[in-house]
Amino acid sequence: MAYFNIDGVEERTYDAIVIGSGISGGWAAKELTEKGLRTLVLDRGKDVKHVVDYPTTSLHPWQMDHRGTLPLEVKKENPIVSKCYAFKEDASHFFSKDDEHPYVQEKPFDWIKGYQVGGKSLLWARQVQRWSDFDFEGPARDGFAVDWPIRYKDLAPWYSYVEKFAGISGNKDGLAELPDGEFLPPYELTKVEKYFKEKVAEKYGDRHVIVARCAHLSEQKDIHKQQGRVQCQNRVLCQRGCPYGGYFSSNSSTLPWAEKTGNLTLKPDSVVESLIYDEEKEKVTGVRVIDAHTKEVTEYFSKIVFVNAAAANTNLILLNSKSKRFPNGLGNDNGLLGKYFAFHNYRARATAEYDGFTDFTTDGKRPTSGYIPRFRNIHKQETNFLRGYAAGVSTYRSEYTSEDGLGVALKEKLAKPKLGPWRIGSHMMGETIPKESNLISLNNSKKDEWGIPLLNFDVAYDDNDEKMIEDYFEQITEMFESAGFTNIRTSDSKQAPGLDIHEMGGVRMGKDPKTSLLNEWNQLHTSKNVFVTDGACMTSTGTQNPSLTYMALTARAVDYAVKELKNGNIS
Repeated sequence: MAYFNIDGVEERTYDAIVIGSGISGGWAAKELTEKGLRTLVLDRGKDVKHVVDYPTTSLHPWQMDHRGTLPLEVKKENPIVSKCYAFKEDASHFFSKDDEHPYVQEKPFDWIKGYQVGGKSLLWARQVQRWSDFDFEGPARDGFAVDWPIRYKDLAPWYSYVEKFAGISGNKDGLAELPDGEFLPPYELTKVEKYFKEKVAEKYGDRHVIVARCAHLSEQKDIHKQQGRVQCQNRVLCQRGCPYGGYFSSNSSTLPWAEKTGNLTLKPDSVVESLIYDEEKEKVTGVRVIDAHTKEVTEYFSKIVFVNAAAANTNLILLNSKSKRFPNGLGNDNGLLGKYFAFHNYRARATAEYDGFTDFTTDGKRPTSGYIPRFRNIHKQETNFLRGYAAGVSTYRSEYTSEDGLGVALKEKLAKPKLGPWRIGSHMMGETIPKESNLISLNNSKKDEWGIPLLNFDVAYDDNDEKMIEDYFEQITEMFESAGFTNIRTSDSKQAPGLDIHEMGGVRMGKDPKTSLLNEWNQLHTSKNVFVTDGACMTSTGTQNPSLTYMALTARAVDYAVKELKNGNIS
């Protein structure tokens, strides 16, 4: 590869570099540029401009070549990403195909990638919950992983900060295990969900059915108007990109906001090969980038670097950042980089029916559902497994049509479906325990088209996960039965880890450099001008959808980094 050095070093030097433009990278860009830093944002994928680059956002099914489905040939060519529920004709262009960045599965792992500006913030489920101290204190209580270096009080003001800007719909439920936030008006539970909520409250003192909190503008505030975003239209076509900015994404919110400062330089199609460590200066001075198409190499320089490439790729970049000082990867003195990689257990599901409330149905759509916060092992260890799980709950009125008759009579019956019983669905969101045996590493013999080693995934479920699934089946069945639901069925998808798309860990936070990579400010213990605030930084996984926590950690870390920069502690 030839170095591409047309521009002088000065023209390739910035105050800050952010690797990745997804949920956390977008927030890093916003915060750094707002604080006056000339910031370079690098993304390995194509550029996606808000509204302009949402080609399917307003299409009807009959306006698509395959009416919204994908040809069988495409599915066969992409057996991994095809498992994702959103990989359909209307959004397939936002997913990375299986052959675009291959990896090695030592054990089955479905790595779902979205390589474009905005990353998976265009595709996420938009469910957001704060952590509580029950989550931050989990490792210290049961001895698995290491103790978090922060607690809820450290992150609470930053949760509030990002919630106000992003726009979060939710209800103030007053639950210690799921702290309230800065909420826009909540969406409504259905009639049967309200009924289920009452029945659960009657039978259990520690279990709650609430409306799930989501990053949708149920109401437009002035800060959202300033962003050019309007109230969510409840189209529930979010995976196409929302032209209204009704849900939060980097493309609709943080990146345009950063651009308005005049301090942002965005370079798509930029594959980061490694961070550059200067042996004489004893610090990281920049990043080495390969053009995704021409393969030409350019080095960019800065005082601070935020690595937000999404958990697996952040691990890859750091592992590949080798030097005399760090022969096994940047910051990897303790040999833990890439280890304690974790995810969420989404294998378990349950369905049921209810014959009541036949005089009620639903009208329209909503971008969320019901939610049961974690109730297991909160105040004390009470089960044969560690930690716990949350659960989603949704209900709808089924429909059926009569196929009796012929001609006009049959057509009229098919055009006028009748309402059937209510149907109830639930899925488990289980916390997995980070283990040293669950790891990702560089492959020594296989490289991608840019000459970068492929990632090995050696990640699996364990006995704790299996016991958790059994408990979910027992408890959700009991709760359904107590509400009078019938035809209850449970199922285990047996899906491989990864399809939850909540990869976490490998560059975990902690108090001790001997047992962690990052300190309480998401700062590498051994390279003070490098910060990691995406999923790779997570010490444990909790049960919550993690994106809101990434946002808060990022805003907090940028605030600290800029202060350290101004005070001369980072140079």
